[in-house]
Amino acid sequence: MNHFDEASAAVQAALDAGARYADARIMLRRTESMTARNGDVQDLSSDESAGVGVRALVGSGWGFYAVPDLSDGAARAAGRRAAQIAAASATVPGPPIELVPAGAGAASWANPCATDPLEVSLTTKGDLLVRATTAAKEAGADLAEAHYHIWDTRKWFVSSDGHRIDQHLRECGGGVTSHAYGDGEIQRRSYGNQYGTRGWELIDELDLIGNAPLAAEEAQALVSAPLCPAGETTLILGSEQLALQIHESVGHAIELDRILGWEAAFAGTSWLDLDQLGSLRYGSELMNITIDPTIPGALGSFGYDDEGTPAAKRDAVRDGIWVGVLAGRDSAAVAGLDYAGSVRSDGWARLPMVRMTNVGLEPGPHTLDEIIAATDDGVYMETNRSWSIDDRRLNFQFGCEIGYEIKNGKRGRLLRNPTYTGIGPRFWQSMDMLSSESIPWGTPNCGKGQPGQVGHTGHPAAPARFTNVRVGVRG
Repeated sequence: MNHFDEASAAVQAALDAGARYADARIMLRRTESMTARNGDVQDLSSDESAGVGVRALVGSGWGFYAVPDLSDGAARAAGRRAAQIAAASATVPGPPIELVPAGAGAASWANPCATDPLEVSLTTKGDLLVRATTAAKEAGADLAEAHYHIWDTRKWFVSSDGHRIDQHLRECGGGVTSHAYGDGEIQRRSYGNQYGTRGWELIDELDLIGNAPLAAEEAQALVSAPLCPAGETTLILGSEQLALQIHESVGHAIELDRILGWEAAFAGTSWLDLDQLGSLRYGSELMNITIDPTIPGALGSFGYDDEGTPAAKRDAVRDGIWVGVLAGRDSAAVAGLDYAGSVRSDGWARLPMVRMTNVGLEPGPHTLDEIIAATDDGVYMETNRSWSIDDRRLNFQFGCEIGYEIKNGKRGRLLRNPTYTGIGPRFWQSMDMLSSESIPWGTPNCGKGQPGQVGHTGHPAAPARFTNVRVGVRG
């Protein structure tokens, strides 16, 4: 099965209608999710969606049109309509739009998948979630929940530049969460919450049943734990929390459409200035951030982005200096760059836009044990509970599920409701120790765009230490 003919027909129709460039993406997506609560399955949903989305460029105006119909006639009509919209857009004067090269050609790509998650029986999946929540309840959880999500996506991409690419992505993930009721508040402890471009083997490796009791025990312990003290101290972040820190204060900030102001109306802008690319100090010399959609199994991995640019690794921050961005073919050309490769859409009915791929922190020279042993006084935090960051991706505040007091090089008492706050570059410049124990965490719910789109991103991260960080912020 392939849909190259329909995609080609859409592109040709757009060209015949006056477009100087056109591309078409035909996408078929199947999704499935399940949630269990306190030993019972609460929700099961599945969905299938198929359609064609066409982009056309006329002068300096883009046009996009999509239909949920894969017939040849519907594809051609979508191509003509995209060109008409582009022509209308071009009547409003704008800067010339060119496209950086994207390595045109024919190709096929699929991610490794040992066990097709959609082929695993619903009985097996439901039993896993039921047993995980039962184990958490038996260990003391007042409320236990478990879930999984599956995405199976097939794409056929054709462009007037000569692309003819098909891809098959299978993604999944899940987790278990325990809640404990305290005096006027609820404490939460999660395990798993991991997602990747992999098969059901990822879920098996999480061992949700085996780890559910620990989540329950920690949630109950948090109810009576002392509050995280307020003040400036040394902060150690676990890898899962650091992954979200990277996502919010680095990944979004280096999106070129934000930097250019193209997303200002809804998603926001960025504190970064293109004139400082290659010279701005973003963080300490330990900070090496890469953009790498080639990482096997990570959630932001693919063979080609939705403009046909082959996946390739590049630096975003090297030795603490900002050196690269997430870009599309048009935004890169506007900025005078010679690379793209970071454009994706969450479905056939949405215009592709600049999105994070795998934006991650390269491992450091230490271990978590060494970091703790080298800390006389500080706080260790892990697993995000809440977050807030301004629309320039500069000032932030995060709350974590759990914290530990660090005294004289040892992990001490549990701390509840730990929070920390900071300013992006000042925070990253304070990083003075970084672990080698990296994990590629997946974020399946990154929101951006207007109308809104949900992106899948990956963030390799390892535990790290930051000095003079304000913690224990209330309200």
